[in-house]
Amino acid sequence: MTTARTCFNDEATQSAGEDFGKLLRAGDIILLTGRLGAGKTTFTKGIARGLGVTERVTSPTFTMVRQHHCHNQQGIEMLHHGDMYRIESAGEVADLALGELVEENGVAIVEWGELAAEIFGPRAISIHFEVHEDESRTLSAHGDFDEDRRSEFAKWARL
Repeated sequence: MTTARTCFNDEATQSAGEDFGKLLRAGDIILLTGRLGAGKTTFTKGIARGLGVTERVTSPTFTMVRQHHCHNQQGIEMLHHGDMYRIESAGEVADLALGELVEENGVAIVEWGELAAEIFGPRAISIHFEVHEDESRTLSAHGDFDEDRRSEFAKWARL
């Protein structure tokens, strides 16, 4: 199933992330794709806010993965924020063991998630960012969702 939401500025992108974060469940892996400057980190900051992260969230381009403690009603205790911009192979993605990290009441967000798709396949939720001429962006979320989650993500797209 694919749902899409259009955002007209950074504030709306962050708000879309916050709304999305409130739909996540422990064990979710979210792969973000799109060109440089498309809003992936801005969206991630919103997700972090939706999960109750209180510390500053920045792109982990050079550290590969950063962890943030969460405070929410969803039972998600840790946000693992990865950035695969400098990764060259699926093997390097596998070495980060993100799949194992989310098993302990966590979620993972992977910027530049194209290579990670090979590792996680249909288990992951993919969000592609398309930037338009007017600088608005369309966020297309795709996942193999059960009926309840399909309804939740469809509502997210309409906000």
